[in-house]
Amino acid sequence: MDRNQLQSQVALMRSSLIEQGYLDEQQFLQLEELQDDANPNFVEEIVTLFYKDSARLFHNIEQALKSRPIDFAKLDIYMHQFRGSTSRCIRAFQKVKQEHETLRMQLETYFKLRRQAGLAQII
Repeated sequence: MDRNQLQSQVALMRSSLIEQGYLDEQQFLQLEELQDDANPNFVEEIVTLFYKDSARLFHNIEQALKSRPIDFAKLDIYMHQFRGSTSRCIRAFQKVKQEHETLRMQLETYFKLRRQAGLAQII
């Protein structure tokens, strides 16, 4: 696949992630605008940090939900750190976790295509 095809595929994938509601268009484009020659992988690094931190929070939330009695004060802190809500938290948490994994896999593919297309320095 040549560079132009890869760039087109990157643009289509970004649009798809936005259309599916996985990414907020304005926020993601603002992140991409902050990327420059000094830090060509800025967006990927930010997303990687988000996933490392959120994985830790997922673990903490799962442990809090498994403990008996449930320490709702601790759970509330974890959920707020993740900008979650404690209402219907078990079902909602499982859905968020599933969507989190789907987005992670799609963004990994997106960043791989960006690197292949040489867009790290362009965008």
